[in-house]
Amino acid sequence: TAVMKKYLLPVLVLCLGYYYSTNEEFRPEMLQGKKVIVTGASKGIGREMAYHLSKMGAHVVLTARSEEGLQKVVSRCLELGAASAHYIAGTMEDMAFAERFVVEAGKLLGGLDMLILNHITQTTMSLFHDDIHSVRRSMEVNFLSYVVLSTAALPMLKQSNGSIAIISSMAGKMTQPLIASYSASKFALDGFFSTIRKEHLMTKVNVSITLCVLGFIDTETALKETSGIILSQAAPKEECALEIIKGTVLRKDEVYYDKSSWTPLLLGNPGRRIMEFLSLRSYNRDLFVSN
Repeated sequence: TAVMKKYLLPVLVLCLGYYYSTNEEFRPEMLQGKKVIVTGASKGIGREMAYHLSKMGAHVVLTARSEEGLQKVVSRCLELGAASAHYIAGTMEDMAFAERFVVEAGKLLGGLDMLILNHITQTTMSLFHDDIHSVRRSMEVNFLSYVVLSTAALPMLKQSNGSIAIISSMAGKMTQPLIASYSASKFALDGFFSTIRKEHLMTKVNVSITLCVLGFIDTETALKETSGIILSQAAPKEECALEIIKGTVLRKDEVYYDKSSWTPLLLGNPGRRIMEFLSLRSYNRDLFVSN
C-alpha cells in the first residue's frame, strides 16, 4: 500500500494527465492580434504557418535567408488579413544576427506572444564518414541558434505568458541512416528544450514549450533531398503547419504530425515521462523556489 501511494498513484495521475491534458478546443480567434515570430518562413512549413497566422489576424515578423522569398510571403500575408507583417532577412549561422533579430522583431511588434523556431541548415542525405564541418554547422544552425533566439525572446514571452514552438522531427526521437548530423541536432532540441520546460514548471515560469515532432512532409526541400531515397508518401505541409499552430496555442508539450496515426503512440514514450516524473521527486524543491 505504501509503495502504491508513493509511486503507482502518482504515475497513474501523470499518465491520465498526459493523455487528457488539453480539453480546450482550438479556435482561430485565439490568434487574433497575437504577436508572432516565425523563422525559416520564406518557404515550406514556415511559409504555410505565416499564411495560417495571417488568416487568423495575427501580427507576424518573419525571417529567412532569402529576402526575395520573404518579400513575396509578407505581401501574401497582408492580402490574407495579417494585422501586420514584416520581415528581417539574415542567416542563423550568425548568432549575433539571431540575437539582434529578436530585439528588432520585438520593437516592430511591441512585444511577443509566440516564438516559432522552424529554420534548418541544408542537409544532404549521405553516409557519414568524416565531415565534421557538417556536424558543426547542423548543431549551430539547427540547435544553438534556437537556444540563442529563445533566450533573447524569453523576457518578452514572460511578460505575455507566451509560447515557444520548437520544430523538430521524428529523426530527433528515433535513429535513421543517412542523416547523422541532422538527427544529432534534433535530438539536442529535445534534450535541451524538454529540460527547460521542466525548469519552467519547477520555477513557475508561465511560458510553454511545444516540441513539434514531424514526419516526412511534402516541402520542396524535403522532396528534393529525399528523391529516390525515401519511397513513402509525404504528408501535406499546409495541414502540418496548422497542427503546429494549434498545438502551440493549446500549450501542448509535444505535437506529432505524420502520415501514420501510430507515430504519437510509438514515439510518445510514456516510460520516459514516468521516469522523469519520478526523478523530480528526489530533487530539493527549495533550490527552485529561490530562483
